[in-house]
Amino acid sequence: QVQLVESGGGLVQPGGSLKLSCTASGSLFRLYTMGWYRQGPGNQRELVATISSGAGTNYVDSVKGRFTISRDNARNTVYLQMNSLKFEDTAVYYCNSYVGGVPAWRWGQGTQVTVSS
Repeated sequence: QVQLVESGGGLVQPGGSLKLSCTASGSLFRLYTMGWYRQGPGNQRELVATISSGAGTNYVDSVKGRFTISRDNARNTVYLQMNSLKFEDTAVYYCNSYVGGVPAWRWGQGTQVTVSS
């Protein structure tokens, strides 16, 4: 079973930036489309961004132009650079694979992002 470890969250003011990292165990990371997901207070978990094995990216409209997903297959790591953060970006952020439109692996612990003045 793949293990996922997210890091990089924290408290940031509106307009600030954070870079999240997620490292996966195993040797097949490079073959999978990966996604960043988030779950805000009182909300369902939502997909925020994906990056394919070929590094093609997609974003939900609410983060387009502000967030950038990237990956380093040599490090089994996917990143989420978040700029121009807004209050509504406050959430626990998770990474997972994205297979047939759904996450395929067990969830990690996530990393908390809090945008507050």
